[in-house]
Amino acid sequence: MKKFWEFKNKTDDEADLYLYIEIASWGGGYYAHSAKSFKQELDNLGDIQTLNVFVNSPGGDVFEGVAIYNMLKRHKAHVNVHIDGLAASIASVIAMAADTIYMPSNAMMMIHNAWMFTAGDSNDLREAADMLDKVNTSIRQSYLDKAGDAITEEDLTALMDKESWLTAQECYDYGLCDVVGEAKQIAACTNEELFAKYRNVPETIAKASKDVPKNTEDEQKLRQEMIKEARQNAEAIKSYLGGITL
Repeated sequence: MKKFWEFKNKTDDEADLYLYIEIASWGGGYYAHSAKSFKQELDNLGDIQTLNVFVNSPGGDVFEGVAIYNMLKRHKAHVNVHIDGLAASIASVIAMAADTIYMPSNAMMMIHNAWMFTAGDSNDLREAADMLDKVNTSIRQSYLDKAGDAITEEDLTALMDKESWLTAQECYDYGLCDVVGEAKQIAACTNEELFAKYRNVPETIAKASKDVPKNTEDEQKLRQEMIKEARQNAEAIKSYLGGITL
């Protein structure tokens, strides 16, 4: 399973980071492809001055994404985020770590509240709801820190409550991006299973997710094995992670 990021050194002072698939850890135990190994690769870039982050992702695991956000936020390099197609869910939170966010006019951003699968009695469910409220407060602050006075917390909360798919111009108006550029033609960012969980997916994006060629039989088998392992690993930390996604 391909990890969800790819670093490329351009010069001694500049590097690129690509986030082009679902944000999730995969395979080989807790740390094989996770925020921990992401940090190691980020550190290996050395004393860079500029980090260009290219995003085209449907979202994924909230804790992985928040960890990536915080790493980028505190990095001393100037961070440029380019939303090449879609920054949905936790991928949009990661984008907020940028010093400058660029969006082509045909790119989109989706923001919504976190959700999770849970089970138990009424006390368990109330505890889960309280946890989600705290997560939503945290990610809402990431947007507000970037937007400044361009949007009120009340308006942002309303946008998250209804799962909002924002155009580049809307993001600019809300302070969620800094520069709107010319439209670009890019490869579709797709995850049909993940998109199926969202309520208001634009028709063009939903169609693109169905048109992507399917994995070969061997690739599907490997994916299922890694998913099984990842789920087994997740059970060990489920008590405090809560299986929250965004």
